[in-house]
Amino acid sequence: MELAVFNSVDRDEAIRTLTPCLDISRWVETIVDARPYASVDELLGQAQRAAEPFTAAEVESAMAHHPRIGERPKAQTTEAAMSRSEQAGVDPGDNHTTAALAEGNRAYEEKFGRVFLIRAAGRSAEEILSTLQERITHTPEEEDTIVAGQLREIALLRLSGLISEGVNA
Repeated sequence: MELAVFNSVDRDEAIRTLTPCLDISRWVETIVDARPYASVDELLGQAQRAAEPFTAAEVESAMAHHPRIGERPKAQTTEAAMSRSEQAGVDPGDNHTTAALAEGNRAYEEKFGRVFLIRAAGRSAEEILSTLQERITHTPEEEDTIVAGQLREIALLRLSGLISEGVNA
């Protein structure tokens, strides 16, 4: 969507547009209610400021929509399509890495009680697996900070891919 269109759509449509980036109402509404934006950089700056900090409840709510790394969501939603694209570096045909990710996911979920979250876009399966193996050694408090940071990165990447300056910028 072009920035000019995002600036001009009604509030409800703007909220529906941004929610797949990150399903945290406060974050979405803060960005939508600050329109119009003069540039995508201004929009991303507002999104960054609105993302710091996320509350523990916001993180928990947002995590409910994230699939396990290595498991491609099958839903035909915008968020599922974004997630499939972000996990393009994980080859489902690589049985060794897929099995190691599945085992790591199980261990992570047992320890932390939530799915392992990482900004997968631009990362290889091996890099994701290595990070998973490192992060499983963390304390819950360390992981809370990292997970909130990963959510911010995912949200900003999705937003930057969703809204463009447009041809008249």
